[in-house]
Amino acid sequence: KVMGCFSSTLLSSFGMNHDGIGNSCGTKGHEAAKLMAAHITANTNPFSWSACSRDYITSFLDSGRGTCLDNEPPKRDFLYPAVAPGQVYDADEQCRFQYGATSRQCKYGEVCRELWCLSKSNRCVTNSIPAAEGTLCQTGSIEKGWCYQGECVPFGTWPQSIDGGWGPWSIWGECSRTCGGGVSSSIRHCDSPAPSGGGKYCLGERKRYRSCNTDPCPSGARDFREKQCADFDNMPFRGKYYNWKPYTGGGVKPCALNCLAEGYNFYTERAPAVIDGTQCNADSLDICINGECKHVGCDNILGSDAKEDRCRVCGGDGSTCEAIEGFFNDSLPRGGYMEVIQIPRGSVHIEIREVAMSKNYIALKSEEDDYYINGAWTIDWPRKFDVAGTAFHYKRPTDEPESLEALGPTTENLIVMILLQEQNLGIKYKFNVPISRTGSGDNEVGFAWNHLPWSECSATCAGGVQKQEVVCKRLDDSSIVQNNYCDPDSKPPENQRACNTEPCPPEWFIGDWSECSKTCDGGMRSRTVLCIRKIGPSEEETLDTANCLTHRPIEKEPCNNQSCPPQWVALDWSECTPKCGPGFKHRIVLCKSSDLLKTFPAAQCQDESKPPVRIRCSLGRCPPPRWVAGDWGQCSAQCGLGQQMRTVQCLSYTGQASNECPETLRPPSMQQCESKCDSTPISNTEECKDVNKVAYCPLVLKFKFCSRAYFRQMCCKTCQGH
Repeated sequence: KVMGCFSSTLLSSFGMNHDGIGNSCGTKGHEAAKLMAAHITANTNPFSWSACSRDYITSFLDSGRGTCLDNEPPKRDFLYPAVAPGQVYDADEQCRFQYGATSRQCKYGEVCRELWCLSKSNRCVTNSIPAAEGTLCQTGSIEKGWCYQGECVPFGTWPQSIDGGWGPWSIWGECSRTCGGGVSSSIRHCDSPAPSGGGKYCLGERKRYRSCNTDPCPSGARDFREKQCADFDNMPFRGKYYNWKPYTGGGVKPCALNCLAEGYNFYTERAPAVIDGTQCNADSLDICINGECKHVGCDNILGSDAKEDRCRVCGGDGSTCEAIEGFFNDSLPRGGYMEVIQIPRGSVHIEIREVAMSKNYIALKSEEDDYYINGAWTIDWPRKFDVAGTAFHYKRPTDEPESLEALGPTTENLIVMILLQEQNLGIKYKFNVPISRTGSGDNEVGFAWNHLPWSECSATCAGGVQKQEVVCKRLDDSSIVQNNYCDPDSKPPENQRACNTEPCPPEWFIGDWSECSKTCDGGMRSRTVLCIRKIGPSEEETLDTANCLTHRPIEKEPCNNQSCPPQWVALDWSECTPKCGPGFKHRIVLCKSSDLLKTFPAAQCQDESKPPVRIRCSLGRCPPPRWVAGDWGQCSAQCGLGQQMRTVQCLSYTGQASNECPETLRPPSMQQCESKCDSTPISNTEECKDVNKVAYCPLVLKFKFCSRAYFRQMCCKTCQGH
């Protein structure tokens, strides 16, 4: 209980909610609450995590916020208790802690799952919590046991630890984007087997991702990050509505959705993470997954090592472009715009940089004299400019010369200008331009189709093929380049010829194994084994098995010899107790092997499928309390009339005293009685007479008191014969 409290407190600081608060765990129709339960009930399992808790902590760690757990804390020696708490405080003592000094354990139900105690009103009650670890217990199969994680196991033992193993990967999920490069995911669980008894959890990747829908989006399609910001346009922010645009300036996380309020001078984080598959930034193919930036190769494949060459050709060899590099230091008159260099369409890896700090400004315009950066004698703030199909980054640090950079390729011809305010100290420039494939002109390279040497034969026998592949080569150095640099109309056919046409030696054909006849506890599987000889590329003949000289592969073998998973086996229900009114039936549920010969610790069977061990029952309404009369006592008179008494009690059906019997039905507890008098003859020596002539003797006779010994003696004569 202390460990559960500690875990609950610690993990609440990681954003984990209690089961049933903001999630479905522990609610009706869903998984029972577990270690993070807000309140403990009979259905709570405080020894394991619920699916909700696992999702919370997994999301927390996947988001990259768990790096605070990477540091290694200082080692502190701690003397852990060597005795289980249930051995220090037995079940009776645990009851006294909960219900007072007179309480003790009720031998009722399974103590390891629910401790029942005798209350002050002599009723069996429970707080729906299990007995402490190590509390003595007993089941139908365990004469002396102790509690271990909610189960009764043989005393002094605990289930053998089982390390976890990964289950199969799930099928790939839906792609996060319809175009432009999204991701889909697949997960696996540590459930084959699940760790138990203190066993280790699985190590390795729990969730994997792959690229999907990598084709470019249609021309004019809305930017993916821009669309995510626009989705908040119809949601009020601090009581107002704004049009939101992506903000990717400095100081923000690349995978958080930061949006700028259009027309206002502020931005805010609208979501802690963009949708998976969103580019981390405009100049990178890397994408965001779970709020973290992940590498993407130039082939748009997640985790790929494919790289662009200097020409921005994925996997290229750098032969499709040439470098343009120079230094512009002309002395020019101050106070105007001057041309530095023209950048042709398709240029990549563009860098324009001042060699020293100055009061001059780099500018950029189109061939039509439309300025994109620093035009019309207006100096722009340093930032990113989307120009000619690429992003130009204009930088003007306070302690370094200014620069202009872009990855390209550009979709139009551009002209770099300088706005001179003082002497030109010099500007360096470099970029790569695509090479024309025509071969005309002094500065252009020629290309031609060539046949490569014959390839190796595709087969060692039964007829293979050799090919002469056609490639495009540069004329100046005979290096192989991409085919689009040669004229496709003049491409010659690929040469091909047969080779190694003799039949192959006989060999065994081995078919695929059939499915195993059983999924566990040992089955058999079979396959087809034939002796064949290949006589052509797609032609075979079957031979007698004697023609195959090697050892014949086996056709049948045992499979799935592993034991079937343990399963729950429920014994018969006990009788309903108590004998009337609401009560319970109990039964023992064991984790057994498939052949029912072995009993395993309960942790090795799935807790979710365990049959109930207790159900409510009723044998009808209990009879009402009734009056119970005892036997009559002796008559108070030895002779004549007297009284006799008996006990009358109101008892319940269990024999306990009650005060609910109707008084109108109460039997009498006293009645009149009469004892027979002996006829004793009067002695001849004693005269029968009324003593002193008692005046009331006639009254004794009248009221029939002669039967009483006293009056008979005092009024002997009067009573004689009566």
